Amino acid sequence: MICDTLQHLERYRGLHPNLDTAIDYLLTHDLAALPLGRTEVDGDKVFINLMDATLHPDAGYHPEYHKLYADLQVDLTGSEGWGYTNLPGAEIGEFTGDCGFQASASVVTGALGEGRFVLFFPEELHKPGLVQHGCVSVRKAVVKIRMEE
Repeated sequence: MICDTLQHLERYRGLHPNLDTAIDYLLTHDLAALPLGRTEVDGDKVFINLMDATLHPDAGYHPEYHKLYADLQVDLTGSEGWGYTNLPGAEIGEFTGDCGFQASASVVTGALGEGRFVLFFPEELHKPGLVQHGCVSVRKAVVKIRMEE
């Protein structure tokens, strides 16, 4: 997991070729100008889901994880909270598509907005979309970066 500001995004070049593709795109395009829904950057290797998200309280929601994709999350309006843990829990439901859930408590928390991003790598348990300081909805971009084959 990496949490930083967009002005430092260049620091993470070289970790993975698809992450480099995502960084190149993010540094040369205005995410706020993208339409809602999916924008392909490099087919299924790198794409962006732009959405209006209703935020929820931390209680009652389970951390998610992915096996193939990293999530680079950026709030375009508002500010959402997020949680992260490396303490696995019991599997909740079935793993479908590239998303599963586990019964684990968030250990590390943070907030997006104001030029910050968070990058969750495959298998990292994370809770996006948490209510933060009374903010109940955001427009956000989730950059999906294929890290595994």
